[in-house]
Amino acid sequence: MAGCGCHGYSLSHGHAQPPGEHGRLGDGTRGSRPQAVTATDLRYPIGPFAAPLPLDEAGRAEAVATIVGTPARLREAVAGLDDVQLDTPYRPDGWTVRQVVHHVPDSHLNAYVRFKLALTEDHPTIKPYDQVAWAGLSDSAGPIGPSLEMLDLLHQRWVRVLREMSAGDFNRTFNHPEEGVLTLDILLGLYAWHGPHHVAHITALRARMGW
Repeated sequence: MAGCGCHGYSLSHGHAQPPGEHGRLGDGTRGSRPQAVTATDLRYPIGPFAAPLPLDEAGRAEAVATIVGTPARLREAVAGLDDVQLDTPYRPDGWTVRQVVHHVPDSHLNAYVRFKLALTEDHPTIKPYDQVAWAGLSDSAGPIGPSLEMLDLLHQRWVRVLREMSAGDFNRTFNHPEEGVLTLDILLGLYAWHGPHHVAHITALRARMGW
């Protein structure tokens, strides 16, 4: 299965360069060949991620507010769906809605750990993970309730950290084995995009299917 389509971009400042279905966020799943992104590309319903220029205070506040709202928006997106609908791929050869829901807390948990590593260590090297392999484990076929609750609780912890960070904290760096040196500013922008990106996978499917 091709996956979620959430990593088809480069993290270079100000650019969205989709290298393939699984690009280079660095969760261990590189794309095999470049693919163009079109206006109707179901992988990117809100467009590919483009790494922001250094954020100012207002930009960071907006990004944090988006992250705050992600758990509620995801719950709303799947409200009322039955098991058949949850097991429907959001696009041909894509993950099912159920897999997308389980992926979000998996990914955001890794982001939370990366923030804490960068805040407490001097330029740590983080470990990528294989998102496709994770999505193939048995927990990604289970009920979505635990993952929705996990996301709620995780974001309570994560947002508390984000709201206490200084401008200097957001300039702290970590080393990504595939992407190189990244700042927490870039990671903040990425995850302000990531939640709405997956919510839109689900809401766009519901709109197409008339659910």
